[in-house]
Amino acid sequence: MSTSSIRYLGDLRTEATHTRSGATIITDAPPDNHGRGEAFSPTDLMSTALASCLMTVMGIRAREKGYPLNDLSARVTKHMVAGPRRVSKIEVDICMNGAGLDPAAREELEEVARTCPVALSLREDLVQVLRFTYC
Repeated sequence: MSTSSIRYLGDLRTEATHTRSGATIITDAPPDNHGRGEAFSPTDLMSTALASCLMTVMGIRAREKGYPLNDLSARVTKHMVAGPRRVSKIEVDICMNGAGLDPAAREELEEVARTCPVALSLREDLVQVLRFTYC
């Protein structure tokens, strides 16, 4: 079974449908690449997928170990370069409530995040900056 199906809607937009759930995502080219920037661009999705993945695997580990994982959020900043046009750096600022997490648990969750499947699948020359803040 396929993961998704994607349709080109015209005017630099696509609609992706998740096969299993039927959920959809619209993409739009960014203004600096001939689009309107009215939705996630494909490179926005890739960058956002990194944060979503690391948060998911942190959640899995926290559930397995019984760690409290409260108020977990992330902010993603994507950096583009030309020649060829590509993402050169992704910064993910992760903020979470550290109450109930001892230093060993924090270190374990941070390591799990750094080695999530998306992080390991991105090009080695794509800089990934993960910053963890305990709020």
